Amino acid sequence: MDLTEIKQELTTIEKRLSEFRGSLDLEEKEERIAELEEKMTDPEFWNDQETAQKVINETNGLKEQAYTFRDLESAYEDLEVSYELVKEEGDAELASELESGVTSLISKVNNFELQLLLSEPYDKNNAILELHPGAGGTESQDWAAMLLRMYTRWAEQRGFSVETLDYLPGDEAGVKSVTLLIKGHNAYGYLKAEKGVHRLVRISPFDSSGRRHTSFVSCELMPELDDTIDIEVNTEELKIDTYRASGAGGQHVNTTDSAVRITHLPTNTVVTCQSERSQIKNREQAMKMMKAKLYQRRIEEQEQELAEIRGEQKEIGWGSQIRSYVFHPYSMVKDHRTNFEVGNTNAVMDGELDGFIDAYLRQSMSV
Repeated sequence: MDLTEIKQELTTIEKRLSEFRGSLDLEEKEERIAELEEKMTDPEFWNDQETAQKVINETNGLKEQAYTFRDLESAYEDLEVSYELVKEEGDAELASELESGVTSLISKVNNFELQLLLSEPYDKNNAILELHPGAGGTESQDWAAMLLRMYTRWAEQRGFSVETLDYLPGDEAGVKSVTLLIKGHNAYGYLKAEKGVHRLVRISPFDSSGRRHTSFVSCELMPELDDTIDIEVNTEELKIDTYRASGAGGQHVNTTDSAVRITHLPTNTVVTCQSERSQIKNREQAMKMMKAKLYQRRIEEQEQELAEIRGEQKEIGWGSQIRSYVFHPYSMVKDHRTNFEVGNTNAVMDGELDGFIDAYLRQSMSV
């Protein structure tokens, strides 16, 4: 970029920061931060761990917005000063640093804008992610294990924590099903972009003839909900089973019937939890998962009704995959909803999903 282009970019950044400031209400956020931090100084604050964690999460979320915005403003002001120096002195090295700084700030401003767009009621919540292999036995179960690793890597790179709520290993390799609780600010808001069927095309490592195989895995996403959600569950409509916990490589194994499976009979909705050694805790978590699933079901039914009113036809099934991961005969991961694609499949499988998530969320919010 020459100096004229840099000035144009700086002017655009200034305008966007001004728009952010108008919508953020920083003073109110900073007052709320002070109020929550005052609560955290109470000697009895940690007596209720669950409530304490909610306060901490809210504080961190507010701080992330307020402090990130302050950092963006500060970075912009520094670049303005650098621009004036380059304009006066024509220092080539400083000009190169200025261009690099402007490019970096544009990226940070874009990321911040995406955070602000996550304004749906449960976007800020933790996410419950489930993976279910399609037909294909070992092939699809191995694909599910690869996606499990991909989402775990993505979460860890963002500083989110990952808890395995339920894990059913495959017969030979991979997993038959897995449920994760991904904890972090806006976890659900980001990961809702991943809901749908994921398709893999590759030369199978399990086929001695070296043939190409296609595998499918369904990814389900729900926000973790607290007791304030308006979902009534009639206990008479529930079937509750307990069984011995099990897992891969001896993990999550114990000698008591601590694992819990709950079935909502009217809808045949099933949830399982075996993350805790306590049956009571697993039951509490399973009930939260059931509420989340029933809530998600209600939202999907409402969306379907609206689609029918509008005359839309939405395919549901293995043929309507949201994303294809092609390892052979070429390397490409393509999202069929946004047409965003990446040629570096290894990077994607190592958790670099932000490009796909960004494209999907921006498209959804422009509709």
